[in-house]
Formats: sequence, C-alpha cells, structure tokens
Amino acid sequence: MKTLEETPTDATHWSTRSMAKATGMSQSGVSRIWRAFGLKPHLRETFKLSPDPFFIEKVRDVVGLYLNPPEAALVLCVDEKTQVQALDRTAPVPPLRPGLPERATHDYVRNGTTNLYAALDMASGKVIADMTDRHRAVEFRKFLNLINRSVPEDLDVHLIIDNVSTHKTPEIHRWLLRHPRFHLHFTPTYSSWMNMVERWFAELTEKWLRRGTHHSTKELKESITYWIDQWNDDPRPYVWHKSADEILTTLAAYTQRISDSGH
Repeated sequence: MKTLEETPTDATHWSTRSMAKATGMSQSGVSRIWRAFGLKPHLRETFKLSPDPFFIEKVRDVVGLYLNPPEAALVLCVDEKTQVQALDRTAPVPPLRPGLPERATHDYVRNGTTNLYAALDMASGKVIADMTDRHRAVEFRKFLNLINRSVPEDLDVHLIIDNVSTHKTPEIHRWLLRHPRFHLHFTPTYSSWMNMVERWFAELTEKWLRRGTHHSTKELKESITYWIDQWNDDPRPYVWHKSADEILTTLAAYTQRISDSGH
C-alpha cells in the first residue's frame, strides 16, 4: 500500500533502496514484493486520449476495412514520414569485432532532409512510395496521382489516412471529385496506431535508418529506395486482429480506471 499511496519526500517515485530505508526491509525483499504484485515504480508510460467527437464511428469504419475489405477494391494505408534526416557520424564507425560491439560517435552531422510518402497495400503488403523536398497539399496531390497510376483502373481505392490539414484542402477535395473511385477514411485524432503503415515506418526506421549513415539527401533517398525495393520483392502484409467492439471495450475500461484514480 505504501508503494501505491505514498511517494518519498525527496523523489517523485520509489526505488528499492528508498523503500527499503523507509520500511526497514531489505532491498531484495522489496524487489520480491514488487515483482509479486507487478509493481514497477521506476517506469512511466505515456498516453493520449482522442478528443475526436466521431471517434467511435471512425474506429468502426477503419476496422471494418481491415477485417472486411470491400470487393473489387484496394485498401491502402497512407501517411507521410516527414523530415527524414540524412545523418552522418562525425567519425567513421569501426566494424563489429569479437567481444566488441559496433561503436559510433554520439554526435552527428545533418546533411538535409526528405519527406517519405507511403501507401501500404493491406492485401499484399506491397508499398507505393515517393519522396519529396517539401510537405504540402500539392505534394500529397502528386502522391495521389502516383497511386492512381499504380492501381488498376477497374479497382476502387480506399485510403486510410490521418487528419492533417494537407489531406483536407480545397485542392484535394477537387482532386477527389475528379477521381470518384477514391474514398478517404480518416483515423480518429491522436490515433496513429490505427494506421498500419505506421508499423511499416517503424520497421524502416529500426532496420535501416536508425544506424544508417548518409552523406547527402541524394544518398538518403537512394538508400530508402533500395530498402523499399527489397521490401516489395518479398512483402509481408500486416494482419489486423481486434474488432471494433474489442477496441472500444478496452478503451472504455481504461478511461474508467483513469476516472477512478481521481486524475
């Protein structure tokens, strides 16, 4: 109860050392009790609840496309990874050796940025992508044109996208009127976790960009293009499992716990 209801006078959270001192127990004893009850005072997770007034409707719409996609149509998850930096370390990275990890300098040189537009095909896992110097409605329209050229004319196109302003300009509305086979489905605000292309961006970052070095934006673009080509040679579609009802029930229970906590 002390762990849950009190905090130390000189810190925001308990450690095994401070709890042991406050209770007269050993640190190992405190650690055993915390493990038994699943308590981790040193950890803090962040969350953001969506204030979208149409949250429920949008969840059901997007999840419906994932679990029951329409016939004669393509479902594409679309988003932009903006300001991808071409980073180079300030010294060469020595190669991996037995007994020694790869070592890189903590600082780096910035060599420009690019913006990556991607459309993930939920059925095949393949990705349509483009890179641009700027991130405006005009670039988004050009990417829509690329999608339009890439998808067979006999298929409808359902795009799952977020709520950024560049997706909702008059220019984009006019484009959609000229291309009636395109249908936009917006995720709720602050709910990027519902767009499956974010998982693909995460793979790109973790497997290719995070430890990569690039001396120019040209080199960065060529590197990203290479990785995308490798991906599309052996695509791995992501599978959505949870129903809309399961998601809404989980969120309702979570918000109830927050309400009960008094915060």
